[in-house]
Amino acid sequence: MNKKKPSILVVGSMNMDLVLQTARVPLPGESLIGAQYRYVPGGKGANQAVAAARLGSGVVFVGKTGEDAHGAKLKEQLEAEGIATELIAPDPRTQTGLAIILLEASGENRIIVYPGANMEIREEQVQQAFERSYDAVMINLEISEEIVIEVCRLAEEKDIPVILDAGPAKPFDLTQVHGLLEILSPNETETLALTGLECRTPQEAAIAAGKLAEMSAARFIVIKMGEQGAFLYDHGETEFLPAHRVKTVDTTAAGDAFTAAMTAQYILQDDLSRAIQYANVAGALTVTKLGAQPSLPSAHEIIRFARDRGLDFS
Repeated sequence: MNKKKPSILVVGSMNMDLVLQTARVPLPGESLIGAQYRYVPGGKGANQAVAAARLGSGVVFVGKTGEDAHGAKLKEQLEAEGIATELIAPDPRTQTGLAIILLEASGENRIIVYPGANMEIREEQVQQAFERSYDAVMINLEISEEIVIEVCRLAEEKDIPVILDAGPAKPFDLTQVHGLLEILSPNETETLALTGLECRTPQEAAIAAGKLAEMSAARFIVIKMGEQGAFLYDHGETEFLPAHRVKTVDTTAAGDAFTAAMTAQYILQDDLSRAIQYANVAGALTVTKLGAQPSLPSAHEIIRFARDRGLDFS
């Protein structure tokens, strides 16, 4: 597997993020004066694609936008990162996806996603993407279930590992992709949505991960636990890998950075535990900056951060 430039297919969402900075979220019926707002390129799929590209991967992206200014801007941003965008199709009938992000002074956020064109990705786009091969495929749940299942099916036919970032939190019948996933990676709230089980501690994560493994038959379960770290489940064997303490500015896209970094390093090293350690650094760096894609780190930043803490990813 040891390749200098991993090849990754990302099938996923593209959103324009409207980031609203406020001291705190208003109470019901309350009006607050906000600090500032800005439009920032985002969407789980696009964030993961940009993160992987900045870490040295060759990335092909499949997605859908509306025929509007937001869609044009999002595609332009991906192209600026060196991502192949030929399979991004505009849809004249729908709007480009939009995410409203309420960002509190503490760095915590609350997000409302309007999927728009993300739900209009077609099987033909995906089938065209699989006319070539890849080292891995990344998908998420901000697109239609039918496309998630089709991606898994086509990847299985070509023996390409699939990494499913199970966000955003929503019910999803994992039996639909039973045995088709290399890695299933939800966060705590997504784990709750999928299993009905809390995931606040490593002990709870072990129980929830076992349930996820039973439901999905994924080779590995990796639960993202925010500022605590990440939990790895491998056929009953478990490992908790703690996060790095940093000053949090904005948690948006931290999970996307984690998934992309983990995927890229897993391709290169074939060592998931080590890949998760690398991904923990990527996630930590992401929360120190404002916005989704602007905050995603480069490989150089990860190496420098790691060396300052006595880690070696060379």
